[in-house]
Amino acid sequence: MRRIFSGIQPTGIPQLGNYLGAIRNWVGLQRDNECIFCLVDMHAITVWQDPQALREQTLAQTAVLLASGIDVQRHILFNQSAVTAHARLAWIFNCVARLGWLNRMTQFKDKAGKDRENHSAGLYVYPDLMAADILTYKATAVPVGDDQRQHLELTNDIAQKFNHDYGQDFFPIVEALIPPQGARIMSLRDGTKKMSKSDPSAQSRIEMTDDADTIMQKIRRAKTDPEPLPSEEAGLENRPEARNLVTIYATLQQCGIQDVLDQHGGEGFGPFKKALADVLIQHIAPIADETTRLLKEPGFLRDTLRDGARRANVIAEPIVAEAESLVGFLK
Repeated sequence: MRRIFSGIQPTGIPQLGNYLGAIRNWVGLQRDNECIFCLVDMHAITVWQDPQALREQTLAQTAVLLASGIDVQRHILFNQSAVTAHARLAWIFNCVARLGWLNRMTQFKDKAGKDRENHSAGLYVYPDLMAADILTYKATAVPVGDDQRQHLELTNDIAQKFNHDYGQDFFPIVEALIPPQGARIMSLRDGTKKMSKSDPSAQSRIEMTDDADTIMQKIRRAKTDPEPLPSEEAGLENRPEARNLVTIYATLQQCGIQDVLDQHGGEGFGPFKKALADVLIQHIAPIADETTRLLKEPGFLRDTLRDGARRANVIAEPIVAEAESLVGFLK
């Protein structure tokens, strides 16, 4: 079986885009792979986080993952900071990666904007830590969205340079697993912007803790345009809000956009929003209910992460210890 690593930041309440772009994919990958899932709290502090909120959100994210179907008996779930091998390998990779490589990372440029001098050094070297997350376990495949593909290419550059520098075929090449559909779910208030946990308006997203009434209300208020749904996919061009709602429906039902239009083309948004809300409630409400139950058991959630970290460390420690030996660290 392939060993798959994937991480998600434990900041904010997980939303529909996180679920469709990552979490649901994780659940499916469990069937035929060895999976290591990580709450990347070290990545989270590349921008300032309230410490108490970060602790609470780490537990909340754990609850959502368990409620969504992550099987911690067969696979591993833990928080990144609990396994020190990540930080140790990340420092080695900071010394292997070249500044020119990091300067080409578009995500840092997008996040920092014109104010890059005031951002943390951690945000700049974030991709080196991501490479360490993966290669600490010698994972061979990582599910990523398009916005992380460049970081995965950097991971392979770092692995190849490490292998070359130290004369060992030590780290593997890592394959990107790109979900074919639904990786980019857009805001309910602006179809040109990605749905985000950090958007100031909760109306812009479906949160994985929303109950049925809240889901219905948010979809009813979602931005649309005055035209009915087209019968052909080409008719969604230049209609970002319409395309987004159809994409959400298609992704939840695991069908094509044209399949949705074959069923709902010609309808106004009133009937379609009702159908979309029903599909969302069918998928999301049970997860929200189970999440609410699990959040009443913080001790169980902490024990789950603690056990996951113990099991992750069993894999990580020998690999990183050997990497440290290869670079010349004296034990």
